[in-house]
Amino acid sequence: MGKILSTTVAEKMQDRVVVDASTDDVAVPQSDELLCEIKRMLTEQDAVLVAHYYTAPELQDLADETGGTVSDSLEMARFGHEHPAKTVVVAGVRFMGETAKILNPEKRVLMPDLEATCSLDLGCPIDEFSQFCEAHPDRTVVVYANTSAAVKARADWVVTSSIGADIIRHLAERGEKILWAPDKYLGDYIQKTTGADMVLWNGACIVHEEFKAEVLQGLRAKHPEAAVLVHPESPAGVIEQADVVGSTTALIKAAQTLDAETFIVATDKGIFHKMQQAAPSKKFLEAPTAGVGATCESCAHCRWMAMNDLQKLYNTLKQGGNEIFIDESMRQRAMIPIKRLLDFARERDSQVLGQGNA
Repeated sequence: MGKILSTTVAEKMQDRVVVDASTDDVAVPQSDELLCEIKRMLTEQDAVLVAHYYTAPELQDLADETGGTVSDSLEMARFGHEHPAKTVVVAGVRFMGETAKILNPEKRVLMPDLEATCSLDLGCPIDEFSQFCEAHPDRTVVVYANTSAAVKARADWVVTSSIGADIIRHLAERGEKILWAPDKYLGDYIQKTTGADMVLWNGACIVHEEFKAEVLQGLRAKHPEAAVLVHPESPAGVIEQADVVGSTTALIKAAQTLDAETFIVATDKGIFHKMQQAAPSKKFLEAPTAGVGATCESCAHCRWMAMNDLQKLYNTLKQGGNEIFIDESMRQRAMIPIKRLLDFARERDSQVLGQGNA
C-alpha cells in the first residue's frame, strides 16, 4: 500500500453542523401534482436534471422522464457539459454541482440542497492538502472527483472511479510518480492494480469504509450462489472477496450481464433502484456494514445524498435559490485537470469503439 498522510479528518467531520439550505418551504401540492409542477418548471426554465445513482428513486425516475440522466459522476459531468439546457440541476452532492459549474460557467447550476456534501470532500481541506503537495513536489497530483473546486484547482489531474486506474496506469507508464487524494481505499486498489508509485492522502467515504470483510464472509456462506459486487472505495478485505470491482456504472452492468441470479452489493444502497430496473428478475442483497452481533446488518446510504428530495427540488426551481458560484480564477485552474479527464475519457472510448469495429 502507498504511504498515507495522517490527519484528523473524522474529528473535523463530526464537528461540522449541516444546515438545511431550504428552510423556507413553499406550500405545494403533493405526489403527482408536485411532480407535474416540477416538470413544468424544468421546461419553462430550460433546465435539465442530472441525478446520481445514490439519490432517491423518485429523483432518478424524474431525471429519466424529463430527458436528464441518472449516472455516475463522470457521466453527470459530461452530460451536463454537452446538454444544451441553460440550467443544470444537480441532484447529488456539492462537489458534483461545483464540477458542473466549472464545466459550464455560462449556465445556471442549481442543487436541491447546497449543504449536501461528501466526507471525502470534507476530509481534504485545501490548506492541508496544499501542504501535502508541497511536501512532495516531484509528484503528479491526481485527485478523485469527490473533492472541492479548490482542491481540483491545485491538481494536475482529476479522475473518477470508472477511469482512475486507466489514467494512473497511463501516467506510470510515462514514468510519473503519483500523489493521490483523498480516498485511501480507492488509491490502494489502484496502486495494487497498476503498480504505480503512489503516496496516498488518508481519506475515506463514511459509507464504503463501514463494509465489514468478516461479516461479508458470513453472508457469502449463507448465499454461496451470489456474486459479490464491490465499489473500490471499500476496504481491501471487502474488495478481495469481490467477483466484480468497479464504479457504479460498472456494477450495474455486471448485474445485467453476469449469470448469477443473486448479488451481494457493497456500495450505497441507492444504486439498487437502477439495478432492479436493469435486472428485474434478479435479487440484490446489501453487503453488511455492522460487526458481528449487531442488531442491524447494513445501513449503507449516504446521509448527504439523502438530503435531496422532491420538495427541495421544487423550492429550488420556484425560488431560484441554491445556485452554485465559483471564483472565476479558481474555476479556470480547476478546469485544466477536469478537461484532461474528459479528453482522456474521450480518447479511451474512441479506441474501444475502434477495436470493436475492427
